[in-house]
Amino acid sequence: MEEDPAPPSETSTRRSKRTRAQAQTTENRPSKANGTGAENRDRASEASDQVERESSPEDDFEDAPHKTKRNRASDGTSALALKSTDQSLIEVIKGNGKLIPQVVKHWVERYEKDPKPAMVELLMMLFEACGAKYHIKGEYLDETDVDDVVVALVNLARRGEVEDYQNSKRKEYKNFKDNLELFWDNLIRESQHGPLFDQVLFDKCMDYIIALSCTPPRVYRQVASLMGLQLVTSFITVAKMLGSQRETTRRQLDAEKKKRNEGPRVESLNKRLSMTHENITVLEEMMRKIFTGLFVHRYRDIDPNIRTSCIQSLGAWILSYPSLFLQDLYLKYLGWTLNDKNAGVRKASVLALQNLYEADDNVPTLSLFTERFSNRMIELADDIDVSVAVCAIGLVKQLLRHQLIPDDDLGPLYDLLIDDPPEIRQAIGALVYDHLISQKFSTSQADSKGDDSSSSEVHLGRMLQILREFSTDPILSIYVIDDVWEYMKAMKDWKCIISMLLDENPLIELTDEDATNLVRLLCASVKKAVGERIVPATDNRKQHYPKAQKEIFENNRRDITVAMVKNYPLLLRKFMADRAKMPSLVEIILQMNLELYSLKRQEQNFKNVLQLMKEAFFKHGEKEALRSCVRAISFCSTESQGELQDFARNQLKELEDELIAKLKAAIKEVADGDDEYSLLVNLKRLYELQLSRAVPIESLYDDIVMVLTRFRNMEDEVVSFLLLNMYLHLAWCLHSIVNSETVSEASLSSLLSKRTTFFEQLQYFLNTFAEGEKVGKNGNQLGCRVCTILAEAWFLFRKTNYSSTKLERLGYCPEASILQKFWKLCEQQLNISDETEDEEVNKEYVEETNRDAVMIAAAKLVAGDAVPKEYLGPEIISHFVMHGTGVAEIVKHLITVLKKKDHDLSNIFLEALKRAFHRYMAELSLSEDEPLSSKSFLECKELATRLSGTFMGAARNKHRSDILKIVKEGIEYAFVDAPKQLSFLEGAVLHFVSKLPTPDVLDIIKDVQKRAENVNTDEDPSGWRPYHTFVDSLREKYAKNEGFQEEKEGASVRRRGRPPKRRNIEGKRLFDEHSSSEEDSISASDREDAQEEEEEEDAPLIRSVRPSSKLRSLRLSKDENKGRTRTGDSGRARDNVAASTSGASS
Repeated sequence: MEEDPAPPSETSTRRSKRTRAQAQTTENRPSKANGTGAENRDRASEASDQVERESSPEDDFEDAPHKTKRNRASDGTSALALKSTDQSLIEVIKGNGKLIPQVVKHWVERYEKDPKPAMVELLMMLFEACGAKYHIKGEYLDETDVDDVVVALVNLARRGEVEDYQNSKRKEYKNFKDNLELFWDNLIRESQHGPLFDQVLFDKCMDYIIALSCTPPRVYRQVASLMGLQLVTSFITVAKMLGSQRETTRRQLDAEKKKRNEGPRVESLNKRLSMTHENITVLEEMMRKIFTGLFVHRYRDIDPNIRTSCIQSLGAWILSYPSLFLQDLYLKYLGWTLNDKNAGVRKASVLALQNLYEADDNVPTLSLFTERFSNRMIELADDIDVSVAVCAIGLVKQLLRHQLIPDDDLGPLYDLLIDDPPEIRQAIGALVYDHLISQKFSTSQADSKGDDSSSSEVHLGRMLQILREFSTDPILSIYVIDDVWEYMKAMKDWKCIISMLLDENPLIELTDEDATNLVRLLCASVKKAVGERIVPATDNRKQHYPKAQKEIFENNRRDITVAMVKNYPLLLRKFMADRAKMPSLVEIILQMNLELYSLKRQEQNFKNVLQLMKEAFFKHGEKEALRSCVRAISFCSTESQGELQDFARNQLKELEDELIAKLKAAIKEVADGDDEYSLLVNLKRLYELQLSRAVPIESLYDDIVMVLTRFRNMEDEVVSFLLLNMYLHLAWCLHSIVNSETVSEASLSSLLSKRTTFFEQLQYFLNTFAEGEKVGKNGNQLGCRVCTILAEAWFLFRKTNYSSTKLERLGYCPEASILQKFWKLCEQQLNISDETEDEEVNKEYVEETNRDAVMIAAAKLVAGDAVPKEYLGPEIISHFVMHGTGVAEIVKHLITVLKKKDHDLSNIFLEALKRAFHRYMAELSLSEDEPLSSKSFLECKELATRLSGTFMGAARNKHRSDILKIVKEGIEYAFVDAPKQLSFLEGAVLHFVSKLPTPDVLDIIKDVQKRAENVNTDEDPSGWRPYHTFVDSLREKYAKNEGFQEEKEGASVRRRGRPPKRRNIEGKRLFDEHSSSEEDSISASDREDAQEEEEEEDAPLIRSVRPSSKLRSLRLSKDENKGRTRTGDSGRARDNVAASTSGASS
């Protein structure tokens, strides 16, 4: 009873402060004796503004021009005030947020006059914000028990009498969440001089908010959590302001004590200091109450949005009010939620920690937390969610900046430089640059304090140290360069890089390995500077740049050309014989502005460059060097202008003539019995040249045929390039005929004659392989070449291209016997394991001579209607599951093409299944293994599964006739020689039956049983076992479907969903006095309470399991079994069901 007078005293205090503020404003002369600080002046100015708003317009006669404006403002304010008084609190929150400050001000005034009705109004708003309409009578407010009210509200939710405003899609509620937060923030700010500390109003509100946050209905928990978290945020705002006032008062008191003044002034300051401290203490107690009653349960709610809000709020609290929250008692929740199964929660926790580590003053207090959770922070850099991983990398940068983690822990992070998502690679690139190259985080930086060139050389030297780890794989080196390029200015210092390569006053002595890496870096950096991609994009879309960006690229192109124009010949001459450096160095000219050679009068340097490239072409015989030289010389012959273009074209013509002469000489050497090496190298050069342009080798064609015919024992690689060059010559001849306006009979006859000769040579090798003879040392490579070249030639001359045209004579389709030999050779190549390939085989063109290339060539024939699909189509599809994912993807695309063309899929699929079954029967006759467990039978079953899986969803109805045809003809085939082929029912037909509707299944059961009516199956029980298994499976499916139909019919009159659990809610307390059981330190046992299994009526808590590692497209230098982030780790978030908890303690 002694506490009853408290509210009036607080109110009177508030009014007296307003009066003092008004008096001070009127006098406009603050007293030095009072020693008011900036906060008091701000409050005085706010009060002054308030006085001006509340004063009558007639008081301002002196300033006539402003009278009309003030009248308008006053009228507008009066209109808002009038409108706000007509609306209830919840209507204002659901509607116009601009009215909230005025509404809150009026409500506080009503509360000060008569607390109970105002409090009832506020509580009703609180309930309605949760979506429930519940009324409390003012006279019974003190006697009303919180638990009883909350139980009634839960019952309303169970009856469905609740509306969800927060998650509503309706336009009028789009600002509901923001308005609700704004309302509570305004209410606390407006109440800070009175009701906030009366220990009645907000205690009652917090009781209801905490109780509602622990109830089963999700909407209650969402809205109550939102309000509770906002209360703490607003309490912190007021507490910080009071803390500032407390410091000001303490300084004033210390000053008075130094003067040794005793009297009313000191007594007043002591009283004010004591009151301010008590108010801060009250606010902190209210914060703790909400934290222990609401936060400690809702941060592991089943709803990820609630968990995210909790962690975001906690991060803001710690940052803005470290005196209370910056301690392990609260920090540990951020550490625990780093393991949350939801990516949004993990990201919120990482961002909160990132903000904390940004403030240097926080770091000492975070030492124990860092020691406990730093490993998890580093692990999150490899999180399965890209956005979380990027944020975690930023957090690791903060840890490095404060030197909180050793360099030894960063090894796994550097592996992410070659990861798939570009966002992660870029983030790691920034970390690598800051930590290893610029060494921003190092206490003793070794950067030279000289000019920019010296700094660039130092940075480039450190970059070369990193690239040494990837020297064996140029592709990985390019990835690393791409990651760091954006942050490292030294990579754009062209003069510095060129100077280092030419050994002009180097600070760092380059090894051959470093020089190779620096050349790669120069080439990649040049490409990046002009907008080229150096790493393949995941979407393969063409890049589009704005005009300003294109101008930057052109300026970079100009700078590169200016830097290279005199030094380029020097670099080419220095590294002419180096096959590792030459390809990258030659390609730089593709990014240069050739026009500048004329403008800068550097024509001789341009000619020198071309002559050096031509010399390099004949000096090297490797694929990369040859291809780079051809591209560069062709670019110069098309992109240069005037005299320089003529010179470039002459150089290209001279190169062709010299190559043809070298080839003739090499053929003569072989004919004379000399070595084949010169012929092989020049054939490679001709092949690379013919890939880009037509080369006149008519005089060489007969010589090539002569060599192939006379010397059958040549190396397979030589034979392969002879055939390749013949094919490319035919392709260019055909291209010339097709694109010419008039076609001469002589050119057509010449092409047909060459084609006949070419096919004769290919068929010879086809027959040789078909007879099982071994050709050369590496028959596998030659076999692949024969398959791919033959398929490409058939596709090039397919009849569908030339039918009903003047060139119809060019159409060609192979005979059935040739096609069968072709596929037999393809099968031989497909069955060769990658592990058994000869190590001595040249891997230079390996992508052109593997099983994928063979399957692509064969599938191309079927997809392009170059050969009859009835034979080759089923053969290819029968290998769907036999040779790994690469071949499987090719077959999958072929099936998609056949579906689009509306081919007879049923026959093709059935024939494919028969071919797979024939392989099983052949294996069965030679093997003693269990029949149904053999590899070929399992492959047949897997093939049936994959083929039947193409009929999913709506495709079942569309292709029902095809499925039915496969099933019926499959059954017919299985009973041809019963019981020998009955396992075809189980291995192939059964998987298609599951795609049929129930009536068809019943017909199939009758048909199969009818076929076995007059047969005694007991004579051969093992032979007829597949039949019984098939029938039993069909019956089971039919019974299930029948039961499902009955269930569907019955479900139409039953209530959907699971029945609600009955709980005796009245018999359990939903709210009680709260006590914190939180520990004061971080330990391994802190999460034991979070590991308990809890129930949730809304939905079951399902723990999602994600893959333990990501597939990588590149070879990684880390362990294959490195674990990815496991999102269902020890930080699982769960919901506390209030009906099974007593109070809010853990």
